[in-house]
Amino acid sequence: MTSQRKKWITFCLSFPGAYEDYPFHDDNWTMMRAGNRKTFAAIYERLGLLRINVKCEPMQADFWRSVYPAVTPGYHMNKVHWNTITLDGSMTEDEICEMIAHSYEQVRDKGKKCRK
Repeated sequence: MTSQRKKWITFCLSFPGAYEDYPFHDDNWTMMRAGNRKTFAAIYERLGLLRINVKCEPMQADFWRSVYPAVTPGYHMNKVHWNTITLDGSMTEDEICEMIAHSYEQVRDKGKKCRK
């Protein structure tokens, strides 16, 4: 496992209830999940570069794609709700952290909703 991959797994594990999973029995695909078992990041290598798929609110997904060339519609994911971040050195760590945090917020357990 590369140190860069470890760094991003460790960052994802800093969120409450987060854990790593390998459901495809393929060490290349690390799925980062919230305590409710929903995925908020998929970390993998493709074409020699580390990539992270993150869930996004659709308008935010479109915005990030328009601002960052390294952000594209989610690889093997729903293209409306997921982006792929290619870690090619063109984005700062803070920008990547912001996108991962946004993804976690999209899937985290927000508690019980009251019904009237």
